Amino acid sequence: MGLLSDPNRRKALTGLLTRLNTPICIVCYLAGIVWFMGLAFEPFTLRTYMSENAMGSTMVEERFSSGERALSLAKEFDPPSACCGLNGMPVEWLVKAMQSRGLEVFTQSFSRKLPFPDENKERYMVRGTNVYGILRAPRAPRTEALVITAPCSPGNTNNQAVALLLALAQYFRNQIYWAKDIIFLVNEHDLIGTQAWLEGYHHTNITGMEYSPLQGRAGSIQAALSLELSSDVITSLDLVLEGLNGQLPNLDLANLFYAFCQKLGVLCTIQGKLQRNDWDTAEGYTHAAQTMMLMVLKQACGRSWGDHGLFLRYHIEAASVRGINSFRHYKTDATTIGRLLEGMVRKLNNLLERLHQSYFFYLLPSLSRFVSIGYYMPAFGLLAVILLLRALDLWVHLGAPALAAVDGVTEPSSPGVLTVLTPVVISHLTGVALYLLPVHLQEMAVEHFPVSETEAVVLTAIAIYTAGLALPHNTQRLLSGEGTEQGWKVLKLTALLYLAVLLGCTALINFSLGFILAVTLVPITASITPHMPKALYAVVMVLLSPAFTILYCVFIYQELIEAPVSVSEGWMLFLSVISQGILDHALYGSLVYPLLALFIYPCWLMFWNILFWN
Repeated sequence: MGLLSDPNRRKALTGLLTRLNTPICIVCYLAGIVWFMGLAFEPFTLRTYMSENAMGSTMVEERFSSGERALSLAKEFDPPSACCGLNGMPVEWLVKAMQSRGLEVFTQSFSRKLPFPDENKERYMVRGTNVYGILRAPRAPRTEALVITAPCSPGNTNNQAVALLLALAQYFRNQIYWAKDIIFLVNEHDLIGTQAWLEGYHHTNITGMEYSPLQGRAGSIQAALSLELSSDVITSLDLVLEGLNGQLPNLDLANLFYAFCQKLGVLCTIQGKLQRNDWDTAEGYTHAAQTMMLMVLKQACGRSWGDHGLFLRYHIEAASVRGINSFRHYKTDATTIGRLLEGMVRKLNNLLERLHQSYFFYLLPSLSRFVSIGYYMPAFGLLAVILLLRALDLWVHLGAPALAAVDGVTEPSSPGVLTVLTPVVISHLTGVALYLLPVHLQEMAVEHFPVSETEAVVLTAIAIYTAGLALPHNTQRLLSGEGTEQGWKVLKLTALLYLAVLLGCTALINFSLGFILAVTLVPITASITPHMPKALYAVVMVLLSPAFTILYCVFIYQELIEAPVSVSEGWMLFLSVISQGILDHALYGSLVYPLLALFIYPCWLMFWNILFWN
């Protein structure tokens, strides 16, 4: 405090930071990247452990033995009455099956018109029915509940999961130790059905969904498990944690899954990758880094990677368990999977309160190691401090003598308000157009061009994004004449602080998204000035813009999942990512698209305006 309160020392410190501003910024950027990449090195991570005493004190004894019965049920569920047949989900068959197992069975119909067709799943007007059965708790006042869900959608054969869910319901019905209601949910049309059921259960309607009210309810939902078995032969189980807007469940839920996999000898993966023990080798570190990077990319996109992701919005800890058929030397039967789910549900049944003891913000290089928020936030902080250092440097220069001589011409000490305000307003109006117009202009685009509705939305968004490059950098001259030297400095100071706040708030909610944006935006925004070669730096700025950041993430993701694509295939995936981002915002409330369109892109345009300042 003495250093800052003494004017002489404060002046000396400010002078030092100003004089060494560029070297310090370079060191901070490199240190931030190295810090982040070092997080995958096992000695720098923490070993996972169970924080909740009610789940970690003792292990339950699993007795589920109806795996063969589940397989026979799956065959009954196959065509012509398959859940994914042409006639949709066999509602009557499911209702009778659940009723025969002693459950209170209810159905919910729903419909949703998409803002534009979803070409990935070939749907526009979605209509479906959710079927759920409630097993009432015999030893409690029925104020709390657990959910086991199996999605059932066209083009996705999940018969094994539905059959195993029914077998578990029959087994659970004969047990007397349940202290919570258990809801067995079979939802149609994947996330749309889940969203309709959750909104009906909690009496909300935040996405414009049309659905019938639920006739049966249980207690407050404490946790949920989503089961997806894509093959008759399961060699491993993959845990999916990433939810809507980068939300993650409490780490104890992942620890619980890993503990039972270890106990039952089940091969388990995270991000589809097995855990390696050779952490001290280059191959071991690379494997952990790839696993962590996959989690970062999936979390940054803001979409829900399973039905569990929508439960997280309602403060319900949830995860998806996916059966994978990829490791041919292993095989896990339905009985073992049933016992794993039984053990997890019984442990969750023991909870006296919601999961809260462990971490909600973390990264996983493997299922046995984790990186807490206290370890990965310094990496982002080292990048964000660069913006503050550059802002400090500008502030010091702006506080210099009021009159500055530039080629013998006296320059005013301060720019006009409109000189700075005009590009800020125009940039944000461009962002508003990018957010609103693609969906609203799709009909007009389809009438005048030979494109589909989805292509019209995506191409309109790209057109507005590109048009924004030509609009703002001339606007300050229209109202205020030629820009001043201090004018661009004030604008850059404003933009630097604005970007720092944006990235900081984003990183607190979704670290992965904030970090990826900081990696690409910080270097160019910190160094840009009007005195640089405009053609060269214009290319660099475009290559480091938000749209190209998404494109890079598409190629990196495909490389990490070992499915590399060509340039043309990557471009098509990029277009698909844009359309899916707009759809996720309209259907489920994903915040990534409005964040990029309304805030990040306009902020980037402000720096684009600085490059072309006159």
